[in-house]
Amino acid sequence: MDADVIVIGAGLSGLACAIHLRKAGIEPLVLEAGDQVGGRVATERRDGFLLDRGFQVLQTWYPEARRMLDYQALDLRPFYPGALSWFDGRLHRVSDIWRRPLRLPQMLVSPVGTAADKLRLLRLRHQALAGDLAALYARPETSAAARLEALGFSPRIRERFFLPFFSGVFFDPELAVSSRAFEFVFRAFALGDTALPAGGMAQIPRQLATRLPNGTIRLGSRVERIERDRVLLESGQRLRARAVVIATDVNAAAHLLDEPQRPMRATTCFHFAAPQPPLEGNALVINGSGHGVVNSLLCPSNLSEHYAPPERALVTVNCLGAAHNPDTLETQIRQELADWFGEAVGGWERLAVHRIPQALPLQQPPVQSLRTAPQRGERVWVCGEMAGPTSIHWALSSGRLAAEAVVGSVRPRAVRQHV
Repeated sequence: MDADVIVIGAGLSGLACAIHLRKAGIEPLVLEAGDQVGGRVATERRDGFLLDRGFQVLQTWYPEARRMLDYQALDLRPFYPGALSWFDGRLHRVSDIWRRPLRLPQMLVSPVGTAADKLRLLRLRHQALAGDLAALYARPETSAAARLEALGFSPRIRERFFLPFFSGVFFDPELAVSSRAFEFVFRAFALGDTALPAGGMAQIPRQLATRLPNGTIRLGSRVERIERDRVLLESGQRLRARAVVIATDVNAAAHLLDEPQRPMRATTCFHFAAPQPPLEGNALVINGSGHGVVNSLLCPSNLSEHYAPPERALVTVNCLGAAHNPDTLETQIRQELADWFGEAVGGWERLAVHRIPQALPLQQPPVQSLRTAPQRGERVWVCGEMAGPTSIHWALSSGRLAAEAVVGSVRPRAVRQHV
């Protein structure tokens, strides 16, 4: 045997699986097709800037993240609890009044929604926070858009806040995602911070990888197919193991399992260098105008000085979809943002464009919570996107569940204690 267990993919779920396998005394071998760990959770360094691959954040409430990650070591930098929404020619602040109670008078008169909408927010919060996760994912299910309409939210607040804010989370312009997935994310926003590690999102998988000994992860090792107790690498090498866990993105997993490809959501992210940030503070800016190509904008260097060199600012602009011509899209972005922030936008330097056609799986109903790791053969399990809902919490949770399922089937060769 080349390993007790072969884990295919060094994203968050694969790394979590490997960590839990070692805790149980089983030695994993993690095969990663790319040149770094983390999968989609990646950060590129360019000209002194840190560029996260697409719009990504960590919700500090996530139970599995709290168990597995060292938040202090990540040096998390939180966003303002709420957002700035652009409509009617200016930015309007939307605040979570349960976390910023002094903002209550401002929210009561805010044109983002009606007075009745503010009361409906209380009802939505109460429902989203009720019960445990199993109860949340057992509720009657519809789309997020239909759920908001059924709760009576006005078209005004749906257009100016809910649609741009949550479509930026799910990359779904119509909010056709499961109401369960929506309430899970709403709960996360309500109970914890939305944050970035000071050194970029890639610090999350890197921190996990440090808990595995040298040699456990093999980069540049793409798996072509699975053959009973062997995996065949693209290089032609065959490796044997007593069990295999597939922890890749959903369509790479579908290829290995000879299953149909799954529909995906897409996003495009522009990174600009600016002499100074277009706004102060740590708020996410969303487009509540109901038109235009910009979905959201943030200044990561306002949160962490590591994101940009001294005397420079990093501006990240997110758009839904990935079918655009980048140059045409950039022109549209600059035209729109010139209305928001003035002529200085024309002087921003484009650093990079991340077009991500397979950013997230479609999360339309039905969406179920994850209680056990799905098995796809006598000795094959899956975790990550193929196994259940999509988020950092569920990625880490599915990795743990896969490890527990394997441990129940594959006895450790020797009992060891690992930290």
